[in-house]
Amino acid sequence: MATAMQAPPPTPDAADKRWRIVEAAMRRNGFEADGLIESLHAVQQAFGFIDEKAMIYVSKALNVPLSKTYGVATFYHYFRLKPGGKHSCIVCLGTACYIKGAGQTVKKISERYKVKEGATTPDGELSLLTARCIGACGLAPATVIDGKVLGKHDADAVLEALERKLQP
Repeated sequence: MATAMQAPPPTPDAADKRWRIVEAAMRRNGFEADGLIESLHAVQQAFGFIDEKAMIYVSKALNVPLSKTYGVATFYHYFRLKPGGKHSCIVCLGTACYIKGAGQTVKKISERYKVKEGATTPDGELSLLTARCIGACGLAPATVIDGKVLGKHDADAVLEALERKLQP
């Protein structure tokens, strides 16, 4: 295992100061494998997503197999492996939301914006995501647009909210 005395491998792009955030997270944990999740959070915070280059760097710095780093990055719903859109729409598919029409909301957004669940529109404007549960069952069906929770909104109301957000 790496220790705090060892230097991390060279950053993928030394000129990019965002790597300092990632290095600081790894340093706080003594470059130990136990800091893997926190290090991936730092990558996500700094870059908005975790790409292959970042996974390789974190794996080498923490002396963790790349397969483990990839496994952690793909297991947790929070981590994104691709850049997100300018706007995000997260539709809750928990039981209460699903029963009250969340599946239809996903379908209508997907059809209207020609975007698949978990993907971003070709113009980079909108990412359509789903969550198992956002913990707002009393507001079912719930959707989160750019961090703002919309409760008790059917598919048409969510589409209207998205239209307002996406207007040029």
